[in-house]
Amino acid sequence: MAAVAASLARHGHAASTVDLNWHAPSSTEINNLTQVIGGSGVYSFIFNSSNTPAYEYGIYNWCNMPHVRATEYKKVSSEYQLLYVEVIHRHHKRTVYASNSFPVESYGWDCNDEGLFYYGQPSKGKKSSPAYWQGYISPTNPFIPSGFLGTCQFPQITAEGLEDSWQHGRDLYGVYHDLLHFLPPNVNGKVTFRVTQNVITSEVAGMAINGMFGTEAKFPLLVEASGIDSLEPTYSCPTSSNLFSAIKSGANWTAHLTAAAPLYAALDDISGVPPSDGGFHASFDHYYDNLSARQCHAKTLPCKLVNGVNSTTCVTQDLADEVYRLGNYEYSYMYRDDPRSLAASSTSFGVWIGELTTHIRDLISGKSDVIYRHNVAHDGSISRLLSVLQLDVMVWPGMGSEVVFEVYKKSHTNSYYLRVLWGGQVLKSSSPTLAMMDMVPLDRVLAYFDGLVGAEASKVFGQCNGSIPV
Repeated sequence: MAAVAASLARHGHAASTVDLNWHAPSSTEINNLTQVIGGSGVYSFIFNSSNTPAYEYGIYNWCNMPHVRATEYKKVSSEYQLLYVEVIHRHHKRTVYASNSFPVESYGWDCNDEGLFYYGQPSKGKKSSPAYWQGYISPTNPFIPSGFLGTCQFPQITAEGLEDSWQHGRDLYGVYHDLLHFLPPNVNGKVTFRVTQNVITSEVAGMAINGMFGTEAKFPLLVEASGIDSLEPTYSCPTSSNLFSAIKSGANWTAHLTAAAPLYAALDDISGVPPSDGGFHASFDHYYDNLSARQCHAKTLPCKLVNGVNSTTCVTQDLADEVYRLGNYEYSYMYRDDPRSLAASSTSFGVWIGELTTHIRDLISGKSDVIYRHNVAHDGSISRLLSVLQLDVMVWPGMGSEVVFEVYKKSHTNSYYLRVLWGGQVLKSSSPTLAMMDMVPLDRVLAYFDGLVGAEASKVFGQCNGSIPV
């Protein structure tokens, strides 16, 4: 900490205003294990529809999380000029991952209402047919698994998820173009979109671009190489991996798994998942994904198969709700409640944080004229970012979860400010340095990020590999 303070002092920051320590989130029913195990329902959260009633917009909707839109957007004082916006959000709703399917499934997922286009085309010369994948099940292939069958890829963004993606883009444009007159009417060099190596992020980005700019023209999606991508993230960081492993192996973590033993027994009996399956029993990730994907797409909860026929022993809504409560408890524990979570997240997502601060500095200094950057990522990306920002009440980021960074300049001054929106509302941090992130002096936030990961992420490689103390 002394070295950090000296570095900040050299750069004109008051070290006393920058607290780099972990600060506990608020205590709520989400991270109270007694209420999680003994409770009912899921805190008024929505798990069965992309639609949130207008009077409730802003509440947690796993299927389609709240985001910036004109109806709820609060403009800042006219004495401030918006200079830069960077958006990062999780992809929209999808099928399950194959690894989260049950050994035997009673129905398939059909995706004949959309096409996944995969083709290459030279910049000049002959043109390609816009070829798309059509799911196919060979009647003679004995190796086809007995899990989810149908015409979908596992995963892929569903047709309903693509519609949500388009609307997400349209809502952003409704604020940053229609309301604030900040975005240009057409895509140009001042706007970039970035995705991960997982194709579901590209599926979302294409729809969001059309929703924003109404274009069907070719558009480049920035993507970093597999194994080093900072957005997903996939770069190697042994320090972070070890910290997260330690978080998920201690007595405080295993306590909730032990308490949930009756729930596991009921789910295993219905699903056919063996109790020895480590993927399903290290956390509630797999059961959560499987059940929530069904409910978001109005599919019935699963029943136990007896001789290939559905029995009357089924996953009830009460069982599913307990899974959802436990899933949110786990994300709060992993990314906020454990004191090691800040270091685990800042190292594994520190490169993206360094990129964000570089984008802001380059815009202000005139080195870049990009005014809007849009990143489509994953729940692991959003969770790590919220961990670094020390979100006061942590949840599992649902489909379309969004964080927006807005940089402003005060008129007739050289003073810059940052506003951060989470789910369309000002983000509340447990960190006294960040607090309510509503027009926070930009220098203070940059000092916080630099203190954790270094300017231009200069500390992250050493932190990940043990040469720089975390």
